[in-house]
Amino acid sequence: MILVMDVGNTNIVLGVYKGKELIHHWRLSTNREATADEYGIFIHNMFRHGGIDERQIEGIMISSVVPPLFHVLQACCEKYVKQTPYFVGPGIKTGLNIRYENPKEVGADRIVNAVAAIEQYGTPVIVVDFGTATTFDYVDEKSQYIGGAIAPGIGISTEALYQKAAKLPRIELSVPKSVIGRNPVTSMQAGIVFGYAGQVDGIVGRIKKEFGTNPKVVATGGLGEFIAAECQSIDIVNPLLTLQGLQLLYERNQS
Repeated sequence: MILVMDVGNTNIVLGVYKGKELIHHWRLSTNREATADEYGIFIHNMFRHGGIDERQIEGIMISSVVPPLFHVLQACCEKYVKQTPYFVGPGIKTGLNIRYENPKEVGADRIVNAVAAIEQYGTPVIVVDFGTATTFDYVDEKSQYIGGAIAPGIGISTEALYQKAAKLPRIELSVPKSVIGRNPVTSMQAGIVFGYAGQVDGIVGRIKKEFGTNPKVVATGGLGEFIAAECQSIDIVNPLLTLQGLQLLYERNQS
């Protein structure tokens, strides 16, 4: 069995694979101040809950966009799981031809998503990841990672609206019955939900037009299913895409 971790700015998603089968997965809040022991105790408790013995873990693969946690998580894995983890980055075999101006500047999660999308859905493909930021990544028909777009995430935008507009409340995200709200809450819900759906459809449409292709469009991330239901351009929703990509990368780096 292997342990995989997707470390984002808002959440950390962990999964345990037995071969190619994901047998358990968990989500916790990202805490830049947490120690190796605090993360280790969380993993230990989750393993106990899932009936997993740490000694069964043969390897670990981590993608992280939070540099301060690199050494913390490495120390956690070595102390509590007795394995030194791989981190997605320089030196890791991805099989992906990255055409970004500076490949080192591509977020690890975006690389992992592209690897998983190519393996499962073929090329060309667009991956839309609804995380702290909403990212759009395009892989062409030659399996080349061309680049993408980055927009503020839904959570960031919603919180900014509450903080900067004195009379607007903090709201729960849900799909309103109408695009025309009749009170501040439903008006904000309409603007956020339908506005983001329109953003996704608009950017995906522009990518297709610019490259003259008709790629499959895959949505992932914490709010992927929620927003994808309101989009016309999303073909597939796969909330576990990043974990699947980490499992693939672990396999590719065993030789």
